[in-house]
Amino acid sequence: MSELTINRKKTKLIKVGNKLIGGDSPITVQSMLNVPSTDIAGSVEQAIRLEKAGCDIIRIAIPDKDAIQLIPAIKKEVSVPIVADIHFDYKLALEAAHAGIDKIRINPGNIGSDDRVKQVADICRQKNIPIRIGVNSGSLEKEILAKYSHPTAEALCESAMYHASLLEKFDFDDIVLSIKSSDVLTMTRAYTLASEQCNYPLHLGVTEAGTKRMGIIKSSAGIGSLLLNGIGDTIRISLTADPVEEVYAAKDLLRAIGLKKDGVTFVSCPTCGRTRIDLIGLAEAVQNRLADCDKNIKVAVMGCIVNGPGEAREADIGIAGGRGEGLIFKKGEIIKKVPEEQLLDALMEEIEKM
Repeated sequence: MSELTINRKKTKLIKVGNKLIGGDSPITVQSMLNVPSTDIAGSVEQAIRLEKAGCDIIRIAIPDKDAIQLIPAIKKEVSVPIVADIHFDYKLALEAAHAGIDKIRINPGNIGSDDRVKQVADICRQKNIPIRIGVNSGSLEKEILAKYSHPTAEALCESAMYHASLLEKFDFDDIVLSIKSSDVLTMTRAYTLASEQCNYPLHLGVTEAGTKRMGIIKSSAGIGSLLLNGIGDTIRISLTADPVEEVYAAKDLLRAIGLKKDGVTFVSCPTCGRTRIDLIGLAEAVQNRLADCDKNIKVAVMGCIVNGPGEAREADIGIAGGRGEGLIFKKGEIIKKVPEEQLLDALMEEIEKM
């Protein structure tokens, strides 16, 4: 276990339903429903699955007035906060607020006159609803795009500050900023600039990151590098996949860099020519069996009886394979030898005792 800690920037504390974003509160994990907004039952079912997977905040698209009915339907079945994702139509923001939404994602500069912005700011202030400003490479104002010629990090940051100023003009500052790009370098630079220029909590993400494999890699590079430098208060790993996969990936990322302490930390060796068991299959089976384990333990799956227990001595429990058999060890100390076909069940039995 590393003795080093991340020195996080302490941003403005924002309350979203029963969750906190910013300050010194834990990093929250977000995801978004991808069921058509017309499918109420399917949306509710997916929201329930996301909550069970450990999602802290769920965003839903509100493309039209009919979609407002999603808000009470989902809030009736889950306890996590719900965010309404709204584009351009300020009336939908007002209706979402009346329907009990916990947070609104809207860009003030896209909804029209100052009067419209003021109406949204006023109702959100009255109902203690924070607003997330979401800027990305495709949403830049024409003037800003012309100034920088293309969606640079500086352009994205300037756009975010502009939208925030529209709300600040009406004495509203319960704001969360997201400044996403599909380019990892642009995204990390934009968030770094925003962190230097304001104290609003930052919602980190790489937009259009891709399918599960590449999406996790790009998101981990961008989000992870910012978090390691103390920047960021809430995250979404955007994947072209089941949203539950986004939640699992985000939680794994937070555990990997030491910002999430609960649940299983899993380590396994990459295998080599000394390996004499199906370590790849065994490691995958162990990880799958531990997917819902909430014990705060470190579990190791190693391929070599000679070096395994020693290399993974910091693990609370682990297994090391040999020819047709394996060892179960705790903190580097061997506690039993087990035939290969019994290793998985024997390990799970020991974990259940812990």
